[in-house]
Amino acid sequence: MTNKGKYYLTTAIAYTSGKPHIGNNYEIVLGDAIARYKRADGYDVHFLTGSDEHGQKIETRAIEAGCSSPREFVDQTAAEIKRLWDLMDTSYDRFIRTTDEDHERQVQKIFKKMYEQGDIYKGSYEGIYCTECEAFYTKSQLADGKCPVCGGDVHPMAEEAYFFKMSKYADRLIEHINTHPEFIQPVARKNEMMNNFLLPGLQDLCVSRTSFKWGVPVDFDPGHVVYVWLDALSNYITGLGYDVDGSSDELFRQYWPADLHLIGKDILRFHTIYWPIFLMSLGIPLPKQIFGHPWLLQGGEKMSKSKGNVIYADDLADVFGVDAVRYFVLHEMPYDNDGVITWELMAERYNSDLANTLGNLVSRTVAMSNKYFGGVVEDTGASEPVDAELKNLVKGTYENVEKKMDEFRVAEALTEIFQIFKRSNKYIDETEPWVLAKDETKKDRLKTVLYNLTESISIGAALLYPFMPRSAEEIASAIGLTEGLRGFDTLTTFGLYPNGNKVREGSAVLFARKDLKDVLDKASEITQKQKAEYERTQKIAEENLRKAGK
Repeated sequence: MTNKGKYYLTTAIAYTSGKPHIGNNYEIVLGDAIARYKRADGYDVHFLTGSDEHGQKIETRAIEAGCSSPREFVDQTAAEIKRLWDLMDTSYDRFIRTTDEDHERQVQKIFKKMYEQGDIYKGSYEGIYCTECEAFYTKSQLADGKCPVCGGDVHPMAEEAYFFKMSKYADRLIEHINTHPEFIQPVARKNEMMNNFLLPGLQDLCVSRTSFKWGVPVDFDPGHVVYVWLDALSNYITGLGYDVDGSSDELFRQYWPADLHLIGKDILRFHTIYWPIFLMSLGIPLPKQIFGHPWLLQGGEKMSKSKGNVIYADDLADVFGVDAVRYFVLHEMPYDNDGVITWELMAERYNSDLANTLGNLVSRTVAMSNKYFGGVVEDTGASEPVDAELKNLVKGTYENVEKKMDEFRVAEALTEIFQIFKRSNKYIDETEPWVLAKDETKKDRLKTVLYNLTESISIGAALLYPFMPRSAEEIASAIGLTEGLRGFDTLTTFGLYPNGNKVREGSAVLFARKDLKDVLDKASEITQKQKAEYERTQKIAEENLRKAGK
């Protein structure tokens, strides 16, 4: 495999205010699929994720939970986030925490450098703040008096603060966006940032707080803590060992600038305006691309614990398996519109795509190979015109998938891969192996048919690996690929499956069909437990806040 160079990919770091739901998990699975694909495609990949652990909201959540300190609370929550990321088989290279000592030390140095060069100055702030989003808004940006992002309450805030001179770099950022059309994707997100924020003119940004203590202290003015977004965004460079003083680790020199920041559309402003300007201030190259993905909604609305409609990845995995959950969130999320998840949709997609199309194909192919030829797969060259259509589709799939992945159209890439499995099932219907098996003179033709199916599956499995790694490896084992999955550089060649190789003996059931009633009964049980737990923790939180005098 040719080395295609470095590829540095990050997700947003998860906020440690509570357990992430499936919509949060979507981003890490999407990032992992891209990272695995790039590795398989010959890139030297570095994949960073982690947890965002400071801010006023965390301080409040710690009190509500009855923790002795915010640190105790974030230790618990970060561990839960990491558990879910690991459960979903995400192949990150570092899980950074903003409470990591190396990160906090560099954030202090970053803030000081910006101050010393005149980009940060001291003043006082009076404005409107959303604690839930840790964000400031003007009155005109509010939606019916509420936060325009989360819809929650906002409150006036006045305190001494440090400010960043955003206007100093605004023209330079506008020019960069105009001359790098790929910088913000999808294009609609770019237009939103330009028209709503940059072109009307940037206000200076408040970058410190004094009304709470849970944050990175400004070392030369200890009454202040660094604004959570300046702290959090810096993880993309501190996670590579960036050092303000010029003693950065080899990782930073090797992988920066980032090739892709993968984030949710709700935090686009912070990543496409604040972050590039902070980097300009530090004299660091900007990331190559920022992709703001849509949301995954429960039945068409945002998930809420109070509504009892939150779906968690571990609950789904308990019912359907990890790879099925990965498949669903990747396949059901459009490129630039919100996706929908429900237990019913999950069961329907599981049965139609995974059990019927993929699982059934592998099971039938392995079973027929064992039944007719003792598991031995052999191409006798007994071809017929019907073979050409299958071969051409299979050989052309890698190129189609490559184009989709270059544009982060992951759902469409998965659809292309499943065309192999659908076409292979059709090929079985066209060639009717069970009929060929009854005619001794058709024995060579039957062998070639089964060879073509096995070879098609081997190419499909290799392409499937970044999206469903466990299933791809299971398929490789089922069809007897003892050396493992094929390399991407072989996927345009048909006929590399070893002649005379043997498939696995016995059944190869990858995805057993699910009964919808059983799934919905389980979902109802999970929902009831979730509601009861929410009510219990709310009572505890209210009591703990009362005791703390909040």
